[in-house]
Amino acid sequence: MTAAVMSAASVARSVFTADLPTGRLTLTIESSRQPVEDLLGFAARANPRRAFLFLSKILGKHYPVRPADMAATHRALAEDVPTADGPVVFIGMAETATGLGQGVFEAWIAAHPEMQALYLQTTRYRVDQAQRLDFDEAHSHAPRVFVHLPTDPDSLGMFATARLVVLVDDELSTGNTFVNLVAVLRKEMPSLAGVHLATLADFMGATRRLELGAVMGLPCSVGALMRGSWQFENNGATVAATAAQCAEGHEVSLTDAGYGRLGRKRRLFASAELVSTLRAEAVSGTTLVLGTGEFMHPAFVLGRALEAAGLDVRVQATTRSPILCWGAVRNALAVPDPYHEGIPNFVYNVSPGQYARVLICHETAPDATLFELARLLEARLIHFQPDDHAEEVPVC
Repeated sequence: MTAAVMSAASVARSVFTADLPTGRLTLTIESSRQPVEDLLGFAARANPRRAFLFLSKILGKHYPVRPADMAATHRALAEDVPTADGPVVFIGMAETATGLGQGVFEAWIAAHPEMQALYLQTTRYRVDQAQRLDFDEAHSHAPRVFVHLPTDPDSLGMFATARLVVLVDDELSTGNTFVNLVAVLRKEMPSLAGVHLATLADFMGATRRLELGAVMGLPCSVGALMRGSWQFENNGATVAATAAQCAEGHEVSLTDAGYGRLGRKRRLFASAELVSTLRAEAVSGTTLVLGTGEFMHPAFVLGRALEAAGLDVRVQATTRSPILCWGAVRNALAVPDPYHEGIPNFVYNVSPGQYARVLICHETAPDATLFELARLLEARLIHFQPDDHAEEVPVC
């Protein structure tokens, strides 16, 4: 998929039905910039709140994606984001859309260098010594989510005086999470004049889409690669659900390394020295660059740089989302959790030995858990540290 393909004429209205192990999912497509099967697949989740998953084939989370295709997606969504007469704040939704959110932000500031813009991500971790705003993602397997206020005075000023907030997620099914988040944000953003929702798939349906601005109390626009609506009939199948979140008040605390939880105003660039070293190695086959949990965008940036240097690259990430082996998920591999929450983590559609080289991008300090993850995937560790510094860590 290229930028030219992304702007192709919309696909006609169509209906898809999938019989999942957990029930029947019916998806009615109003419009799509690409054939639906090129953009998403269907999967079943071990989640009593929502037993199905629209699995994106262009997100770079549960499915391997070429970095160039991800970049085209970022540009396509950024083109729909309006300008404003003041600061614009982009917020990527954890954990699945943190990379998408930051990618859309970077594409937008590249097209609008004259605008003041700030990127933040939501998170399921606490950031040391930073004020946080709490809200719920009710349908999620891990519903408790935080937004932390920037600690840098300039970034905090941009946040407080923002005129437009751009909320980025991989899919919209009801819009309720964004309604909850906007209600929290408006208390801290008194100048906010509008909301834009950027998403790969808007499945809210026409009625909900039209009423969303009234519910939020602000003008609301939506940019999406496909639009439609869904229905799900649960078949009553019992699927064992795994724990997906720490008990309230016991969340893992992190020291922010500058990649988005406390705000970021500039693009991330891969280390030229690291890219040169990795490019110089003789690799016959495909390189997988794997993010860890919410830490997705640096994997894309490194993967894009390696791809630009002539390598065959795919990008995706580990996740806490419990997905069954069915449909768009060919295999599921339980992996160690580098954040030490005691929560099961997984990587989907990846098997040990499948790729010529695997590079794991992580923000947490190298330890026995990361070494175990690297050995499991026959991978190498790339540690991202403050000031955009990244270096390879020898696997012990």
